[in-house]
Amino acid sequence: MISDTLLAERMAAGDQEAFELLVTRYHGPLLSYVTSQLKDRGKAEDIVQETFIRLIRHLKRHGGMEQLRPWLYKVALNLCRDYWRSASYRSEYAGIDTIPEDIDPSPRAEELIERQETVQQLAETMTMLPELQQEVVRMRFFHDLKLQEIAELLELPLSSVKSHLYGGLRKLKRVLSRSADSRLSVSDDEVPKIHGKKESEVPMHGTIH
Repeated sequence: MISDTLLAERMAAGDQEAFELLVTRYHGPLLSYVTSQLKDRGKAEDIVQETFIRLIRHLKRHGGMEQLRPWLYKVALNLCRDYWRSASYRSEYAGIDTIPEDIDPSPRAEELIERQETVQQLAETMTMLPELQQEVVRMRFFHDLKLQEIAELLELPLSSVKSHLYGGLRKLKRVLSRSADSRLSVSDDEVPKIHGKKESEVPMHGTIH
């Protein structure tokens, strides 16, 4: 696979095919990320488009780029923040104090959690984390960013990113474990009885068809 650095160099030289390859590579992940921030796919499409426009301008002005992926995410996040500060956002969402933190995780994210939780359960669990922990966990597992990339994107020390990530994962593990235990726990009164015995105490002879 052609590296991002090489594609950026080719794109800076005016290679249209290189630009199309970069769009193919990053449009989906960026759209997923921005949609998770805005909860508005239409606005997210606009921001992703503007992100690529800014990439074109940047490469024309500065030439190639070594850290393309974190640059794209940082520009997209800054555009989200600009939108939240805009008059159009404030008028559209007047009276809403906080931005919802629901997520739309990819299949890869479910595999990384390594539990058979539904997407809704995972979303509800994520909302229990502080906002910054949610952001770090989402970037690391749902968008596959490296810790150093997250640190640069959020303008935080690497040690702080690690602390937020591991703290968030510990909380997720505790909450998911309690959820699993609550589903598995059954009181004695709920266990079917046969002739005064619990079903588990009744010997089974043969197979029931």
